[in-house]
Amino acid sequence: MNMKRMAFSVSFPPITLVLLSIGSTQVGSAFAKALFQQAGPAGVVLLRVGFAAAILFLLWRPQWRSQVRIHLWLLILFGLSLAFMNFAFYAAIERIPIGVAVALEFIGPLGVAVVNSRRRLDVLWVVLAGVGIGLLSPIGGFILDLWGIALALLAGSLWAAYIILSARTGQALAGGEGLAWAMAIGAFVLLPVGIAAEGTSLLQPQLLFSGFGVALLASAIPYSLELEALRSLPVQVFGVLLSLEPVAAAIAGFVILGERLEFRAMVAILLVTIAAAGAARFSGRSQI
Repeated sequence: MNMKRMAFSVSFPPITLVLLSIGSTQVGSAFAKALFQQAGPAGVVLLRVGFAAAILFLLWRPQWRSQVRIHLWLLILFGLSLAFMNFAFYAAIERIPIGVAVALEFIGPLGVAVVNSRRRLDVLWVVLAGVGIGLLSPIGGFILDLWGIALALLAGSLWAAYIILSARTGQALAGGEGLAWAMAIGAFVLLPVGIAAEGTSLLQPQLLFSGFGVALLASAIPYSLELEALRSLPVQVFGVLLSLEPVAAAIAGFVILGERLEFRAMVAILLVTIAAAGAARFSGRSQI
């Protein structure tokens, strides 16, 4: 296992690992959307989070120890944010293209980056993101589902909460132990929702296999790649690279699902991407 990780990290530079992580995440989201006809967003998100929890438990083997019990409420909040963030996002992409949903969702991490900074330049990123969101609003003949927009923005706000709670959990518990517990809590919360929506249809072997693949692509593989990349990659560079997610999502949606975006939507995605990259690039310099 260690030899494989060593060969893996030597073969690929950290920037490549992040790009692979981005591609894996968005391909996983596209395949998840393709499963909605069989299981719906509630069923697919349960399969993704449930299998991801199982994979993380096998990888990290977390123990029910005193440190975990002390921070149980933090883990519960982390798990709730993770569960409902994924649920809101999957419900959003059922209604709007993946690239648009990811662009709207990026308002969450962009907001966290701007709030934690005090530079005047940050106003520019807010304006760019605001213009991008404005372009995605269903006005001037541009048709986009309002519920899809609202759910994507909700996913973005939950992503902001996820970022804050993830950082606090990382400080409280070593390695991926906190994430494993949070993912398990998220799966437990989503269990009645998924069962109520889809029932025993979730037990179809083909659907279980596909759900496991989505969990690998959208959760297990990206988390592992990012964890390896962050061992040697500056956080600011990581944040800039991560801003490519909306573009990658639009490409994955087009290639896998045939989702075509109007020019206005592509401009909006580009503006949000630039805003996210700028906020990440200049974050952490406010105290100079």
